[in-house]
Amino acid sequence: MAMNLWVTQVDAAQVSKDNIPSNKPILESVIADAKASAKKQYNENDHGLDEKLKKMDYQQYRAIRFEADKSLWRGKNDYEIQFFHPGFLYQQPVTVVTVDRSNKEKTVPFDSSMFRYDKNAEQFAGLTDKKSGFAGFRVHYPLKSGEYKDEFAVFLGASYFRLVGKNQVYGLSARGLAIDTALPKGEEFPHFTKFWLIEPAKGGPITLYARLESPSVAGAYEFIIDPGVNTEMKVRSWLFARQDIEKLGIAPFTSMFLYGENTERSHDDYRPEVHDSDGMMMINQEGEQVWRVLTNPARLQITSLGATAPKGFGMMQRDNNFENYLDAEANYHLRPSFWVTPQDGFEKGRLELVEIPTDSEIHDNIAAYWVPEEAMTAGQGRYFRYTLKTVEQSPHKKLSIATVLRTRQGASQLPGFESTNEKSVRRFIVDFALPKGAESNPDNLNLILEASNGAVDQARLQPVNGGKELRATFLLTPASSNPVDMRLFINTKQDEKISEVWNYVYQPE
Repeated sequence: MAMNLWVTQVDAAQVSKDNIPSNKPILESVIADAKASAKKQYNENDHGLDEKLKKMDYQQYRAIRFEADKSLWRGKNDYEIQFFHPGFLYQQPVTVVTVDRSNKEKTVPFDSSMFRYDKNAEQFAGLTDKKSGFAGFRVHYPLKSGEYKDEFAVFLGASYFRLVGKNQVYGLSARGLAIDTALPKGEEFPHFTKFWLIEPAKGGPITLYARLESPSVAGAYEFIIDPGVNTEMKVRSWLFARQDIEKLGIAPFTSMFLYGENTERSHDDYRPEVHDSDGMMMINQEGEQVWRVLTNPARLQITSLGATAPKGFGMMQRDNNFENYLDAEANYHLRPSFWVTPQDGFEKGRLELVEIPTDSEIHDNIAAYWVPEEAMTAGQGRYFRYTLKTVEQSPHKKLSIATVLRTRQGASQLPGFESTNEKSVRRFIVDFALPKGAESNPDNLNLILEASNGAVDQARLQPVNGGKELRATFLLTPASSNPVDMRLFINTKQDEKISEVWNYVYQPE
């Protein structure tokens, strides 16, 4: 059930001479190849991968390890590239091409001597040739010190990739493109088929070009990645439709939320919370900041936030306190947030969130992406440009409004209710962190609260934690078993909004 908070209008960005580069001949050819490919029938290319490689299990795949001394540009550049072996889940290998300073292209041949085949994997050593391709690659750079090159980016599987900053560990994933996510007919997964690695200049970012293919679309991508405390990626894509596409998902995220502080049922686990991300955030054209709390729903849940030309959106891990996770292995407190700053192609549409029930942290059950309102039809070309950045907690260093610090809920015993009805009444607690000097006197503030398919009562504000935080609390009585969509924020008596908008979708059990 989709729930739009705003209605919007504007046109999509088309591929044109204004957005095709004229000073990058290789990228121009990558775009031209994608356009030509979209006019042809889609053919999946597995590079002749041996069936035994496709059927290997997880433990066998893990036993194949890349030899670090065989890294691309080893000892010759700030960056080094290490490759993944094809096989197991990765049955559509990618071709990798290097481009030197004189624009000379050279295909990197697959070489089994790049890999160590440990016990249980020795049988796979002779099943490849130089045309086998790679499952993907990871990029290393001296992010923390000059003595060691840290892995900060990885491209592996379909159009998935991950990024981390200096003090972060891998968590959520990004994708090049999502198609028909959460539709009854099933999702289509585009995949990168070829990469061009541009030899980087000393002290600069690294640039990659990529070709993308699927039954519905052919695409060309440019990624300019600058590693740092927060790693930044500038993305440009040119998409050409083979056939009509019902739902196009731009700048997609994939994450995991098993349970958190807001979860209704307690888990038999020593860890208080388990999640890669705890909320989705968007800043619309008017500057309104919306915080949509993630859940692990009892039933599939699809919701959306509409906006005209949003200023930014992202999948966030705001809570970075170790004591709230107590996990010394997964280190959920160090998982990054991903923040998108749109530039072209985001004029009209919605930010859609998909939450899938799960009982295990090994399954990604959260997806989010921007859906342009105008559908993409066969023969059409679309252009998108945005910046993707890893951040810790928030994309803003200095907060000028109160932001949601925590969301909690629990049963509430109320006089006059039968015991069977009491179970359906939920008390919600929403704590806002106040910026320095902000108004915290409830007498000077208004709590604005809306709920669909439910009644709210006893809504009030109170300062907590020595006035550093402001607590909103209320009772919710669902009208039925259907989801309740809630929206809450704080105004001054002069109707000046001083907080972000808290948005929560509650599924009665």
